[in-house]
Order: sequence, then structure tokens, then C-alpha cells
Amino acid sequence: MRPAVRQSSVPRTPVLRRLSFSLSAVFHAVSRVGSARLPPRRQRTTSSGQGATQLVAIPPPPGPHQPEGPYPPPGQGPYPPPYPQGPYQTWGQGYSPYNRPAPFNGLAISALVLGILCFLPAVGLVLGIVALVQIRKRGERGTAMAVTGMVMSTLGIAVFVLALATGGPREFWDGFKEGAGTSTGSAFSLRKGDCFDAPGGSLEGTAYDVDKVPCAGRHDAEVFADFRMSGGNYPGDSGVVDAADTRCYALRASYAMDAWAVPDDVDVYYFTPTRESWSGGDRAVTCMFGNTDGKSGLTGSLRRDALTLNADQTAYLRAADVLNQAMDTAPDKAYVEDDLPGHKAWAVRVSGALDEQARLLRGHGWSPAAGKPVAALVEDIEASRKEWTKAAAAPDADTFYAHYEKGLKLIEPSRTVTARKVLGLATTPPSDGTNGGGQGDEPGGSGAEV
Repeated sequence: MRPAVRQSSVPRTPVLRRLSFSLSAVFHAVSRVGSARLPPRRQRTTSSGQGATQLVAIPPPPGPHQPEGPYPPPGQGPYPPPYPQGPYQTWGQGYSPYNRPAPFNGLAISALVLGILCFLPAVGLVLGIVALVQIRKRGERGTAMAVTGMVMSTLGIAVFVLALATGGPREFWDGFKEGAGTSTGSAFSLRKGDCFDAPGGSLEGTAYDVDKVPCAGRHDAEVFADFRMSGGNYPGDSGVVDAADTRCYALRASYAMDAWAVPDDVDVYYFTPTRESWSGGDRAVTCMFGNTDGKSGLTGSLRRDALTLNADQTAYLRAADVLNQAMDTAPDKAYVEDDLPGHKAWAVRVSGALDEQARLLRGHGWSPAAGKPVAALVEDIEASRKEWTKAAAAPDADTFYAHYEKGLKLIEPSRTVTARKVLGLATTPPSDGTNGGGQGDEPGGSGAEV
């Protein structure tokens, strides 16, 4: 028989153990090298009635790591180790408690700045493209800035190309030079439509600056055109004067389209480069109207072009200019006998100009008041054209004279006064044959104007 076990006379009082855990103790225990040791089992001795002694295992008191219940089987620990064995494991490579964002791409910032300022737009466009490539490879930020810079740089390039095509840089430079001039105004900053007073009141000699004044009042000169000469070497004083004389006289009709409105005492003057200014890059020639004596001056503007005239006046004067240009090509020799072939060729040019003039006058839609006078004028022009055509085929000088005089009479200035009066143009032709308004008795004059 199995002997009964007598309970000890000593009451069994469980031993309570207060466990205190703190965060610092836990980290300290985990950081210790080696495995944690469990406390040894506590045993109590009891005696049986037969004097034998038996060891009785006392289970550990319940705690946070040990549930209440029977003691685990022998060979097993009372509870698993509270923490993994081995040293403390650090955080992973890609993690930090406060994760930093990816940086901005520097080229994207540069592309945006250049695009906003429109400074070197081509460079800004290239930087934007390179920035997008780098952003994709490196995972950086700045895509929006790169794209915005590229768009603005593209617009800047488009504006620059448009400015070159329309002559914007030259206008800007001309305006800059004009604004940078003195208060009196540089002689080289004069432009079409400007009126001015020259130092000393004379248009002859060398000018360094002028005083710009309103054209409505009294002034020494009025600019009607300007152009630039070409060439690397200075062509000499005579070469510059010849070029200015030829171009300025050809350009005056585009500013003062109504030659009859130009007084007889008005002549053409011009500012030209000197040898010294030519070496500094000056190629500008300024054409102007001034008094024939160079001192008396002018009053009021002589401008008569599309900016100051109505549609009917402009159409009439443009048709008249066609004939005036042909009449101005008369041979140098005044007498037909001295150059019959040259005069016959001139008659061919005049006949063609009359045909073009009639076509322009017929093709314009005239106001009711001007329709009838212009139609009568067209009939005279067509009749004159026939006579000039016969003059061009004349076998001798006498035949040429016969048809020339008939043709010239049909387009003499007095026959155009009615149409001019209805159109509101000047009705008094110039007293001489200049300015395309008069006629001479001999071929080779400046001819007639309708």
C-alpha cells in the first residue's frame, strides 16, 4: 500500500513575490549577453507518519508571466523566456522615426527661374528636359517646376522669334537710342513724321543735335523718310550724297502723296553719315523737307499719306503716282531729234502707266459725288494712252511730236481740277514742272499729273 502522506503541522502559507517591472529593467535584461536564468524551484520538506521525508515542490506564485494552475511537468521551465535570446536588434535600414522627404532637383529650380524671367529661354528649355530625366532616375521632386519652366521657356522662344520676324529688336534699339539722347534730341534719333529746329536755324553744315518741336507750328524741317546704307568701307562724301539724293527723292512721294500740296519753296534735305560716324557704325540717312533757302522754315505738316487721307483720296493719289513715275523717266536729251529711240522707249513706259492708272481708277469704289468726275478723267486717260502708243511707234521725230502733244494735252493738270476739288485735294498745281505737278513744252520735262 501506498503510505498516506501526513500533512505538516505547519500551515502552508503561499509565498508571494512582488514583481516589479520597469522599462529600463526590461531593456537592461534584454541587453545582457547569454540567456536569462530562471530562479530555482523552492522546495519544502514534509514528514510522513513513518518518519520518512518527502520533497514536495512548491509552484511559483502567479505573476504576469505565469498563469495560475498546476506546476508544469518536470523538464520544462515554468514559463518561456520573456524576451528573445541574443543582443538587441536595431532599426531597419530604410526607416527612421521622422522620415525625411526627397530633395528638389536643382536643375528643375533653374529651369523654372529662367522660364519666369524669360532669360536665355533656350537654356531654360534644355535644363527642364535634363531635370525630368534626373528626377525619374533619382526619385527627386520638382517635376512640376521643370515642366512649368519648359513651357515658359518655349513661350519665350516663340516671342523672340516673332520679334525677329517683325523687326522688334530694331525698333527697341531705336527707341532706346531716342530715349537715351539728350533733352534736345539727337540728330540720329529723328524718325519719319518728326519736325525739328536745327541749331542756328540752318539745315546746312554738320549737325550733332536738334530740338524736336510740334509740326503744327513753325519749324525748320520735317522728316519724311529714313533708311540705312550698306557696305563696309566709307564710300566717300560724294558716294554718300549720291545715295541720299537718289533715295530721298524717290521716297518723298510716299509721304507727301499730293504733290500739289507741297509749296514751291520746299526742297529736299538729308542728314548723312560722316567719315568719323561711319567708322562707329553709323549708316543712317534721314530725309527731310525744308525751305529752299535753308533758313525760312515751314509751317504745318506736309504729310499726306494713308494715315492722314481718306480712302478716295488715297486711291486717287496712288493712281496718279503711277503716271508721275513714268513721266520722270524721260531721256536726258530734251529734243527728240537728238534721241528718237530713247523718247520712243519713254513713250512705251508712259503708255503702260496710263493703262495701269485707268485700271486703278476704274477698280475703286468711289463715293457718289466723286464717281462722275473720276469717270470723265478715266476717259481722258484712255484717249491719251492711245496717242502715247502711236508716239512710241513713230517713224520720225515729227510724227512723235504730233502724237506726244495730243497725248500730253489730254492729261494736263487743268483737266484734273474738278475731280480734285470733289475729293478735297489741293487744286492749285505747282507753278513749275517740279514735284510731278507741271508740264513742259518740250519732252523730257517732269510731265503731268492727274
